[in-house]
Amino acid sequence: MENALIPVAVFLAVYVALTFELINKAVAALLGVMVLLVLRVVDEHQAVEFIDFETLMLLLGMMSIVAILRRSGFFTILSVKIAELTQGSPLKILVLFSIVTAVLSAFLDNVTTVLIIIPIIIELTSGMGLDPKLYVISQAVISNIGGTATLIGDPPNIIIGSKVGLTFNQFIVNLTLPVIVSFFAALVFIWATNRQRFRPIDTNLARLFSVQLLLEKIRQHFLDTRIDRLFLAKGLGCLALAILLFVTQTVTGLTPGVVALLVAMILFTITRVDVEEMLEEIEWSTLLFFAGLFILVGVLEEKGVIEWIARNVFLQVGDNPYVIVLVVLWVSGIVSGFLDNIPFTITMIPIVNLMMQTNPIPNNILWWALSLGACLGGNFTMIGASANIVSIGMAKRYGQEISFLEFMKASVLITLITLVIASGYLMLYLWFSL
Repeated sequence: MENALIPVAVFLAVYVALTFELINKAVAALLGVMVLLVLRVVDEHQAVEFIDFETLMLLLGMMSIVAILRRSGFFTILSVKIAELTQGSPLKILVLFSIVTAVLSAFLDNVTTVLIIIPIIIELTSGMGLDPKLYVISQAVISNIGGTATLIGDPPNIIIGSKVGLTFNQFIVNLTLPVIVSFFAALVFIWATNRQRFRPIDTNLARLFSVQLLLEKIRQHFLDTRIDRLFLAKGLGCLALAILLFVTQTVTGLTPGVVALLVAMILFTITRVDVEEMLEEIEWSTLLFFAGLFILVGVLEEKGVIEWIARNVFLQVGDNPYVIVLVVLWVSGIVSGFLDNIPFTITMIPIVNLMMQTNPIPNNILWWALSLGACLGGNFTMIGASANIVSIGMAKRYGQEISFLEFMKASVLITLITLVIASGYLMLYLWFSL
C-alpha cells in the first residue's frame, strides 16, 4: 500500500463529512479530490479516468426524463387517482400508496418517487386527523424495497450494473422475488404493529365528512391543473421506449447509460420544452458527488488499499460460499444503514471483484448479495439512503418533525426481516447453483 496514508485519511474525512452532513455531499467529495490533486497523489488525467461515465449518463438521462414527466402533470393525475381510491380508509392509504411507491421506485427511482408521494400523503393523512409520520416513514422504507428490484431503481444498483456490466433484465429476474416477498412482509409488519391506527373511520360521521371535503379539495386542485394530453403522451411514450430498450439490451447492445440519455434527448426534442429551465431540475450536486466518489475510490484502488481490505477482512472468512455470501449481504446491510449506501457500494465493488477471483461463486450471486444488502440495509436509519433523507426533509417542510430514533424505531425490525428474507433467498439460490 505504497503512499496510501494520504488518500485513506482524505477518504475517511469525506466519509465523516457525509455521515454527519457537515457540508454539502458534492462539495465534500470534490474537496477530497482537490486535496489529492494539490498534494500530487494523483494527476487530473488519472482522476478523470477513474470516473464511471456510464453511471453518470444513466443518472442524467433518468433525471431528465423524470423532470419532463413531472412537467406533463402525470404525477398529479396519479396522486389524485390514488387519493380518490382510498376513500379516506387508513389501511387503503397505506396499501395503495405503498404499491404505487414500490412500482414507481423500481421504474423511475426512489428519490423521485418520495418527492411525488410524500406531499400528497401528508396532506391526506393530516387532513383526516391521522399521524402523517407513520405514513412518511412507511413510504421511505417501501421506496427502498421497491427500488431494489431494478437496475435503475436505487443508486447502488445503478452503480453495480454500470461498473460490473449487469443488464436490466438480470436485475429483474434475480431480485424481483425477494423484493416482492420483502414488500408484503414490510406491509404486514407495519399493519400488525400499528393496528389501532388503521381502524376504519366509517363509524365516525364527522371524520367521514371531513375526508369527503378533503378529497373534493384535492379533486378541485386537479381540475385547476392544466394537462397537455399530447405532452403527456410523448412523456409516457418515451418512458415506455426507455424501459423497452433496457429490457432488450442483449439484442440492441445499447448500454443503460446510452439508452437513458438518448431517450432524454429525444424527449427534449419532441416536447420542445425550455431546456435551460428543465436542466435546473437536474440534481447536479448528486452527479458531481458520484464523480468525486469514483475518483476517491479509484485512488484507493490504485494504491492497493482496496485489495488490502479484501485480503485482510473479507477473504479471512474462509472459502465456504454460503458464509461468503452471507458476510457480503449482512456487512453491506449493516454498514449501509449507518453510512450512506452510495459511497459504500462504490468502495465494495472492487472488493467483491477480488473475492470472486479468489472463490468464484456462480450466477453473480455475490453481486445480488451486495445489491440486496446495500439497498435494504439503507432502511436501518434515516441517513442510510437518499430517499430517507429526502422524505424526512419534506416532512419537516410540512411541519412534521421525525427524529433519528423515531425513524429507526419504526424501520429497524423491518430492515432485519427483509435481510433475513434476502438471506434465505440467496442460500436457496446458491444451493441450486452449486
